[in-house]
Amino acid sequence: MQSLEAIGLSDQLLDAWDQGFARPWLFEKGVVAASGLPTDGRTEIAFAGRSNVGKSSLLNALTSQKGLARTSNTPGRTQELNLFTAEDMPLRIVDMPGYGFAKAPKDAVDKWNRLIRQYLRGRVELARVFVLIDARHGLKKNDLEILKMLDETAVGYQIVLTKIDKLKPGQVERVKDATQEAIAKRPAAYPFLALTSSEKRQGVDVLRGFIARLLDDLGALEFEDGQ
Repeated sequence: MQSLEAIGLSDQLLDAWDQGFARPWLFEKGVVAASGLPTDGRTEIAFAGRSNVGKSSLLNALTSQKGLARTSNTPGRTQELNLFTAEDMPLRIVDMPGYGFAKAPKDAVDKWNRLIRQYLRGRVELARVFVLIDARHGLKKNDLEILKMLDETAVGYQIVLTKIDKLKPGQVERVKDATQEAIAKRPAAYPFLALTSSEKRQGVDVLRGFIARLLDDLGALEFEDGQ
C-alpha cells in the first residue's frame, strides 16, 4: 500500500470530509439535456463508468447514504444526469449514465452518449470526472474512448478502480500497475488511482480525500482551527 503522502494526500485531507461534507446529500434533479443544467456556479464532480461498474453503490458509500443513488440489478438504469447537492456545500455530484451496455436499445444508447458528450465538452463548472473501472476487467474499449474524449477536451479525470474485494491483493496490484501505465502519458489524467470496494468500504476514505484535495486546490475548502 502507498502512503498518503505518496499519492498527494494527508490525514488532514481525509478528515476534511467529516469537517465539511458529512451532511445530508439530496437528489437535486435529473437532467436529460444540457440546457437543463443548473447555473448556480457550484463546482461539479462527475462519476462515469460502464454499466454495472458499481457506480451507484460507490456514491452511496461516498456520502454514507444507503439510498441516495438508486442501485439496480439491471445495467443501464441511470438514463440521465442525476445531480446531488448538500446544504451550504460548494459542490455538486453528478451521476452520469452508464455506457457500454450492449442490450440497451440503440436509440437509447445514442441518446445517453450524446448527453455525456454535451456535458463533458461544455461544462465550465466541471472540475473532474471520476472514471470508474471494474478492477476485475481493467480498461476496456469503451473506457478508452471516454478517456480519449476527455483528453481531447482537456477535462481532468481520475481513475477509480471498483470491486477490489473481488480480487486477491496481488491481482489488485497488477491491475493497478497496468492501469497506471495505460494512463501515464494521457494529458488530462490525474496521476493517482483510487482503489475501492463499496461492499467492504475499502478506499472510500481515500476517495473522499482526493475530492477534498481537489476542492482545496480550487480554494473552495477551509479547514477548522486554522489547520
